[in-house]
Amino acid sequence: KTTALHQNFPNPFNPTTNLSFTVEKTGTATVTVFNVLGQEVTTLFNATAQAGRLYEVTFDARNLPSGVYFYKLEIRNAKSEGVIWHETRRMILAK
Repeated sequence: KTTALHQNFPNPFNPTTNLSFTVEKTGTATVTVFNVLGQEVTTLFNATAQAGRLYEVTFDARNLPSGVYFYKLEIRNAKSEGVIWHETRRMILAK
């Protein structure tokens, strides 16, 4: 079992897409969406994620312009505030 941020599906998408991830060790997980300028658009998940479970969240972009967006998964250890793992992926909103 490993920590993984999966590619969104569908991609390109309009207006919604699904994101999924798993974590190797239980900890605080945050999934955040950013635009190409690096500005945060929304947070899709910010809670404790249990080891080995598949988490799925939906990103609804109906109020956003077409373009490239990025989503990032950050995992924090339960004992500290520091990020112990992160990954970023790209997705395309095509209206």
